[in-house]
Formats: sequence, C-alpha cells, structure tokens
Amino acid sequence: MAGHNKWSQIKRAKGATDAKRGKIFSKLSRDITVAAKNGGPDPDMNAPLRMVLLKAKSANMPADNIQRAIKRATDADSGAAQYQDLIYEVYAPGGVALLVEALTENRHRTAAEVRGVLKKNHGRLAESGSVTRLFHRKGQMMILRENGNEEQVMEWALDAGAEDFRADESGYEIQTEPSDFERVHQEMEAKGANFEVAHITYIPELTAPVVGEDAEAVHKLIDALEDDDDVRTVVSNAEFTQE
Repeated sequence: MAGHNKWSQIKRAKGATDAKRGKIFSKLSRDITVAAKNGGPDPDMNAPLRMVLLKAKSANMPADNIQRAIKRATDADSGAAQYQDLIYEVYAPGGVALLVEALTENRHRTAAEVRGVLKKNHGRLAESGSVTRLFHRKGQMMILRENGNEEQVMEWALDAGAEDFRADESGYEIQTEPSDFERVHQEMEAKGANFEVAHITYIPELTAPVVGEDAEAVHKLIDALEDDDDVRTVVSNAEFTQE
C-alpha cells in the first residue's frame, strides 16, 4: 500500500542511529548556512531558508545547531565555496525510479561518487527527463493519527486551501501546490496541527511494487546514496509491500 510506504519511510527516519542523525544534522546545517548566505539570515525575508528550517524542525534538529549554522553564513568570508543544486535521475532494482537531490561545490566529485554508489548497488543513471516525468512537485504535510482527529484535520486542510487530503490507518497526508505550501502550512500550524513531515518534495504519479530481494536492494541503494555527504534527499516511487 502506498500509505504504508510513506509511513514506513518516516519510521525509518525517526529510528535512525545517532551516527545517521548526526549526518542528517550536518547536511541540514550546511543547507541552512548556504540558504542564509544566499538570501540573508532572516527567514521572513528568505523563502529558501524558511523551507530548510521546516526540514530541520521535522528532523528535531536542536535549536543551537540551527543558530550556529545561520551564524556561519554571516561570518563566512567572500571566498567561501559556491554551492549548486543537482538532481540525478536513477533506475533502481525492481524497476523503481529514484530522484537524487544533491548540493555540492564540486559537481564532478559528486557525479563520480553517485556513479560509484550506483555501480556497487545495481542502480543506473537514467536519461534526462525519463524519471522526473514520473513525479509531480508538491507540498506535502503528514500528521500521525494519534496527533489529530480526522474530521478536524481535514477541515483545517481544506479551509486553508489544500489541494488534497488523504487518511489511512497511520495518519493524514495533505498535499498542496508548491506555491500554496507555506500559506497552508502556516494556517494549519496556527490551528494546532502537529506535523511529522512538512516540505516540498516529489510525489510519484504511480508506484512500483517491490518485495523480497528487490526491496532489500532498493533499501540498500537508497541508504548508500543518503550516506553520501553531498546528497540532500532521495525520493522513490517504490511500493514496499513487505518489510
């Protein structure tokens, strides 16, 4: 089930080891510093910074870490590295499609590292556009069922102008157009919504069911990609029907 896949990904993230969480915080710190350096340290005047701060909040990143990351942006000298966003389109075992988002100051190094991970884990780069066409860019917010009444959460979402509301046994998913995400998020948060996830991401149009060895191989590939220092996020259309 698609919902099962989404919630299992959240459970995996919440159950990450201390070392893994340390790496997540390190990447978020870099993202915060880059966003603050490019657009200024005030999140009210810097939309990219607001977005990464939401991700940091969802990851339970300590406030002190966030403040240090912002301070590094204002202390950085003019000769600091210039970062660029990259996206890799990948085919994984079992016909699964992946979108790999990276932030790097050396695109040649990052490309070599990503290719190395794919070669070791039975993945391959796809032709440009062949994977992105399988996804839509959407705002996504997710709330655990125990953190909200279904009727109330649905009312909050629809009143705020959400595009879609979905409920399953684990919780609630709210989707928006990217341009509406911040407004919907702010309105729902002001009413008391407690989000597990709140971000703009890629949502698959169709999922690819995987079980057994293929599922294990996809998990292994995603873990290896996420372990790379330059990789921000990995989004898949995998449907893990068995854990």
